[in-house]
Amino acid sequence: MAVDPLSLTLVHRRRLREVWRSAGWPCQDLVEVELLAAGWLERRCDPHGRETLRVTDAGVQALAATLQRNRAARDAHEALVARIAAEMQRAGRVVWRGLSLRAPVAGQVQGPDGQVLPVTRWAMAMPDVYSIRHTTVEDYVEPIVHEVKVRRADLLGDLKRPTKGEAYRALCGECWYVLKAGIGDADEVPDVYGVMLAHPVVGAPESAGLAFGALEVLRPAPKRPFRLPFGVWMALARANAEPADEESPQGRLGAPEIDQP
Repeated sequence: MAVDPLSLTLVHRRRLREVWRSAGWPCQDLVEVELLAAGWLERRCDPHGRETLRVTDAGVQALAATLQRNRAARDAHEALVARIAAEMQRAGRVVWRGLSLRAPVAGQVQGPDGQVLPVTRWAMAMPDVYSIRHTTVEDYVEPIVHEVKVRRADLLGDLKRPTKGEAYRALCGECWYVLKAGIGDADEVPDVYGVMLAHPVVGAPESAGLAFGALEVLRPAPKRPFRLPFGVWMALARANAEPADEESPQGRLGAPEIDQP
């Protein structure tokens, strides 16, 4: 029975990219069998009897379609990240995008006598939007993390990795998931996070800066007192904060007045 190309999974598409980038040596596993049956791969035999694989025209179309979907998702993700960053700036906060921060995560190890002992492990956290209040009082900084999701698969992947969320919460006193409308609901996200829904603008391209309109709070994020560790302060000092999207302050001074004769 023929295999429906539309039923092939991410594993199949990943293997297809690997064959496209390689010399085409066969693995002879079941993934390869299904790609051959779907018509995305074909077998070739050289004059010496060596068999190789070649991506067919249908396989090239599948790769192109996958590339377009991934590119559209990246554009939508960046558009929503930019929207959240702008909202935080309007709230008077200093904003960073694309930070890489070391975060302590609680773990456990088994001791020599079989006793379970608590340990602290370090994980790399890369929040989509990180912001602090514009203040000189350390206790009033109130760091917030916003993690943006525009695809359901990405959301489910995060929910299966609780350590990732723990790393985010180890860096802030308030943590949010911002979901593109339609990919999930607040009930799916643990209650230690706030949940916000971003509604796309109807008819607007997702790559545009105004692709997302209303931001709906489904559940407020729990707040807890938090003081930034010294290591995070140093990371923020080395990184570039998001520039404010506003006109130059010099432009507000206006044109010089000229005395009329």
